[in-house]
Amino acid sequence: MTWTTHSVFNQPHPLSNSNLFTRDIALCEAVAREGAGWDREWLASVGLQLGSAESLELGRLANTQPPELQRYDARGERLDEVRFHPAWHLLMQGLCASRLHNLSWQPDVQPNAMVARAARFMLHAQVEAGSLCPVTMTHAAIPLLQNHLPEAYADWREALLSDRYDAHHQPGNKKRGLLIGMGMTEKQGGTDVLSNSTRAEPIGARGTGEPYRITGHKWFFSVPQSDAHLILAQTSQGLSCFFLPRLLPDGTRNAIRIERLKDKLGNRSNASAEVEFQDAIGWLMGEEGDGVRLILKMGGMTRFDCALGSHGLMRRALSIALHHAQQRQVMGKNLSDQPLMRTVLAQQALQLEGQTALLMRLARAWSTPSSEHERLYARLFTPAAKFGICKAGMPFVAESMEVLGGIGYCEESELPRLYREMPVNSIWEGSGNVMCLDVLRVLGRQADVMTMLNDEFEAVKGSNRHFDRRWRQLRLQLNHVREGMAREVTQELLQLASAAILLKVAEPPLADGWCDQHLDMRGRRSLSDDLSTRLLLRASTG
Repeated sequence: MTWTTHSVFNQPHPLSNSNLFTRDIALCEAVAREGAGWDREWLASVGLQLGSAESLELGRLANTQPPELQRYDARGERLDEVRFHPAWHLLMQGLCASRLHNLSWQPDVQPNAMVARAARFMLHAQVEAGSLCPVTMTHAAIPLLQNHLPEAYADWREALLSDRYDAHHQPGNKKRGLLIGMGMTEKQGGTDVLSNSTRAEPIGARGTGEPYRITGHKWFFSVPQSDAHLILAQTSQGLSCFFLPRLLPDGTRNAIRIERLKDKLGNRSNASAEVEFQDAIGWLMGEEGDGVRLILKMGGMTRFDCALGSHGLMRRALSIALHHAQQRQVMGKNLSDQPLMRTVLAQQALQLEGQTALLMRLARAWSTPSSEHERLYARLFTPAAKFGICKAGMPFVAESMEVLGGIGYCEESELPRLYREMPVNSIWEGSGNVMCLDVLRVLGRQADVMTMLNDEFEAVKGSNRHFDRRWRQLRLQLNHVREGMAREVTQELLQLASAAILLKVAEPPLADGWCDQHLDMRGRRSLSDDLSTRLLLRASTG
């Protein structure tokens, strides 16, 4: 006999087996608008696969079974290897198949490949964000390696552009695919890399492509299982960039000692290490003293990926909240039909409409660096997007938790993992203050940046009075921005840029609603019932 106390009803099943791409109307439109419509079939296919219950389970497993450091083998020989759950490797296979690590650098690359990659990145972020770390660093490193790869490793070029994932501990010329990590920060400096104490001394000749002996440490050594890392070390000419392989040309291990793996709040699936270099061998990239300039070139792309990743997590949180609210009943009505809940969900959907439009426009700018206008657009709005979107992620996911109530706070839901994942994108590659100071640096040093802003914003002048007023006020303020106002100015620029795109391309009620919410000096205005309905349909239909 089975004793039954109750039957389960009015409790929606978790969201799974949905197409992450086709359900996101704003993303579908932006991909086509920004010139990557050629990738729609791939995105729809990947979106279906990533939204499956099987893919979501891989994301869960990779985080519940975090990587482990194996310092020694059974014989007592030093290994310094990181072991991962099989789910991690399956996720990495999918990421490499989507070419998130090298799509932009293929010899037969399609126009606006950065737009397609950005969309793919957003989709993968919704399943498991930690595994994005290896591919974002590899993607940023490849352009530098194409110009400065040491002669001893020239046969890596083909594998760097492969769509295969290869976790074997072998020399790079014997592998089907390669990953590149980065190691910049040290205990005493963090963001202030000029204070780095790690030293590099030439073994023989001094100069580009020559081997150096490296002694020191890195406080954060991202993805220690990578085939090679790009690191910063001091030479007689100043801070320089080095190519540090895990295995030397003769197949022996480089003298990189992993002291421990970081015990992080989130990002649990991904390994971050503390390491020491005990006469490790690295090859000079570029000229001595040129390290910061080379790293900054990569930093822009990794910062952009931080914003894309945070947006993907926010999109997943909204999808979960909407799925729940559209099935859960309270007082005889679906939660999504309750006026106050409907307002909250619609405001979240509107926020993502603006972010999607901006990020895809920014991806197009990254795709066309030959245009001075687009180069300046990417240079200014990349740190602004990283600041604004990554900061917005934490309260956004917390709001989505509230939609589900108590179960949203429990680990059976995806939301606690999403919430823990959020802060890393605000911190990694430069915290909020660093991003805002970078925005001020661009405004102060790039002579043509005001021309670019005028071209972007004057094109929609007269479309919305709130936009016109805020742009007029900010333009006056930009003549003399105090450092203490950097956050306010950065947020204002980001909001105006998002509004300008929506005013150009979106339905007028949606664009005006966004301006009412984010640019009205009197504070947020309530959304109309029609606009709320439209926003929720766009966020959940497909």
